[in-house]
Amino acid sequence: MKHIRNKLTISMVLLVIVGLVAVGCSSGNKEMTESQKEFLSIATGGTSGTYYPIGGAIAKIINEKVTDVSASAQSTGASVTNTRLIGKKQVELAILQNDIASYAVNGKNKFEGKPVKNMLGIATLYPEIIQVVVRDEANINDIKDLKGKRVAVGAPGSGVEANAKQILNTFDITYDDIDEDFLSFAEAAGRLKNRQVDVVFLTAGVPTAAVMDVAATQNIDLLNFTDKQIKKLNSKYSYLTKVEVPANTYNGQDEQVQTIALKATLVAQKGLSKDLVYDITKAIFENRDILIAAHKRAEDIKVKNAENGMTIPLHLGAKQYFEEVK
Repeated sequence: MKHIRNKLTISMVLLVIVGLVAVGCSSGNKEMTESQKEFLSIATGGTSGTYYPIGGAIAKIINEKVTDVSASAQSTGASVTNTRLIGKKQVELAILQNDIASYAVNGKNKFEGKPVKNMLGIATLYPEIIQVVVRDEANINDIKDLKGKRVAVGAPGSGVEANAKQILNTFDITYDDIDEDFLSFAEAAGRLKNRQVDVVFLTAGVPTAAVMDVAATQNIDLLNFTDKQIKKLNSKYSYLTKVEVPANTYNGQDEQVQTIALKATLVAQKGLSKDLVYDITKAIFENRDILIAAHKRAEDIKVKNAENGMTIPLHLGAKQYFEEVK
């Protein structure tokens, strides 16, 4: 009897050891699987802009719908910063303005002598509306009225600042003519709310959370551009096109406003594989509901518009997807 008990004890010990080895192997396999995942960083913009929620939704789609990939969205200084992050291979994906993308790959403007050669397009996403937000009390009815005013022109070196310069210079206004202030979306909104600036330049999808916040506390309006002014801007910068902001987009904005727009563009490092970019592109356009839940502006993200306004070459993975669905 004692002999039998000893045999049983030895058998149980062996089973425990086998079990522990199995668990260890299983854990090791799991760790190996995690380590084999491809990690992607998505450069977006400030937390009160549109890039950040859209980028977060894209990361969510990739995590849920693309196998063996883990993505995360980063808050950044937006277009110009994002382009440089791609150029330095510090992020794999980024959202930026189509004019900045063009400047970067062609080595113009802020990228003169330093072109970004490793950036390819995935898709244009939605119109980015250049909003010139003015305080009603500032008595600004025309672009010429900005002279002598306190103007937030965007963060230094940002896409917003590039747009502000494009507009101001087109109508013969320089920084010498205004009291310029270099501020992010959130900072500019705070200064406008506190009546420390008269005008804020913003380039973002509408409605923009930062503008809605200001409009909830005081009367604001968007500067209206005439057809003649828009034609002048478009003749100089072909990517600036007319867009209409419906009345009551913001509290106190009682009439429809004509302004200009660019295109928000999703780009990738050239080195990402064709198959990976194909899978990412497919996942984004087949799960638009996740994007729309993150921000209303995503309603404009559609396959039929995905190449409109693209100012740089498409990644082969994105190109393959668009060819298949058209």
